[in-house]
Amino acid sequence: MNKLSETGSKATPRLNLFITFTGFLDTHLLIPIIALYAVELGAGTAMVGLIVGVYSMTNTPANIIFGKLIDRVGAKVPLIIGLTGDAIALFCYSLCVFPAHLILVRVAHGLSGGIVGPATMSIAAGQSSAGREGRSMAFYGMALAVATLVGYGLGGVLASRLGYDVVFYVGSFILVLGIGAALLIPRSNRSGSQGLLSTGAYWGAMVSLLKRRRLLSSYCSIFAQYFAFGSVVTLLPLYVEDLGMEAFHVGMLLVIFVGIFLLLQLPSGILSDRVGRRAPAGIGLCLGIVSLALLPAFEGLGTLAVVMFLFGVSYALVFPSISAMIADETAVAERGLATGIFHALITAGVAVGAPLTGWVAEMSGISWGLALSCGVLAVSFIVVLTAVGRGHGGTY
Repeated sequence: MNKLSETGSKATPRLNLFITFTGFLDTHLLIPIIALYAVELGAGTAMVGLIVGVYSMTNTPANIIFGKLIDRVGAKVPLIIGLTGDAIALFCYSLCVFPAHLILVRVAHGLSGGIVGPATMSIAAGQSSAGREGRSMAFYGMALAVATLVGYGLGGVLASRLGYDVVFYVGSFILVLGIGAALLIPRSNRSGSQGLLSTGAYWGAMVSLLKRRRLLSSYCSIFAQYFAFGSVVTLLPLYVEDLGMEAFHVGMLLVIFVGIFLLLQLPSGILSDRVGRRAPAGIGLCLGIVSLALLPAFEGLGTLAVVMFLFGVSYALVFPSISAMIADETAVAERGLATGIFHALITAGVAVGAPLTGWVAEMSGISWGLALSCGVLAVSFIVVLTAVGRGHGGTY
């Protein structure tokens, strides 16, 4: 595939990593606190669920719609608009008085966030040189992991010590820094004069991408990976609580997972470039299945830490390989839509996995909820084995 870069600037990859961190930190700052903030505004249980979930409902289609827009006008301007929308939305959280206000802000936040994902990933894929796509996407994954790690910890600490509004102000300020970095990225030479695509053209472009077996395996894998993640963040706290442990221990186990994911991203990306995409992705999916199957068999903090270590290794092996397939299999003119679908499936995986496995666990037990995640990962593993050929040098 053509490896034309999004821009010729040598600073662009580093700027994009910082922008990726700022652009995803905001959502992770809110994850530990948004349900509690909704309750403080007077929301009942059902309303809290709607407030938490409405972000995913809007963000998932927004990634796909704005992804194709990026293909037509380039990444810079949409990225600035998305970051600006996120910054305004973060500030508006502090102005909410009633739950209905919070729903409106969540909708706006989901829409603007749907621009940031495909824009930053398109730039990362466009900056990758031939044979180094895995390495490039590993750095992108590291930026996402750092945003997750910092956001989970910082959001809870700021809210508990300084109040919810401080979380919103800090998040908004950090996004302003991201906007400043985005202004430094040179514009691409793509023109927006072609006009808007019809609905049929959108579907045609999507079908064209989904017909490519390797892209389909990438999409199946990212959905399965985040389906499993949604399962873990839902069921792990319940399982640990049943064992008599506290929220601190849940946080420790999640930090182990994210920390290993962060540390092993780059080695995994280099491995993917050298031996091909199938082996790291397949081994990673297998480790994910094993770790989730073992989790309910252990009751000690030490053994659970080992399980979460394996789960982190699983993520680190899978993500660079499946995201590099986007760079492998797409031309510059279709990369926005391809990365938009990828990010939409990240959001959809968590949005579907968390409630579905929670419902199964409530009906049949935590082990069965985790077993459902194992099944989804197993299906993805089969797709990778059948759709992704053997190869070296980042080709397969």
